Amino acid sequence: MTDINLTALSLVELKKLEKDVGKAIASFEDRQIAQARLEAEAVARKFGYSLEVLAGTGSAKKSTPVAPKYQHPENHALTWSGRGRKPGWLVSLLESGKSIEDFAI
Repeated sequence: MTDINLTALSLVELKKLEKDVGKAIASFEDRQIAQARLEAEAVARKFGYSLEVLAGTGSAKKSTPVAPKYQHPENHALTWSGRGRKPGWLVSLLESGKSIEDFAI
């Protein structure tokens, strides 16, 4: 590594050096993280798992769909499980004065 005489540099040069060093550190850390992830994934695959399952962020099982709780009174193909945002058809019917219990299955 070369020694740099920091006292001989101007403020602009010092700021540029600081910025360049920050970028170099971030780049180095990104490469290290990528390498660690590759090695961890290889070990997980060796045992038949994904890294997400081992880390607790994935699931080994597929989730099953939730049964619908509400249904459009005229078009029975339009349903809602009661989870997430209310569908547009339900919002418009509720705004017309109906109660959500009117659409319960």
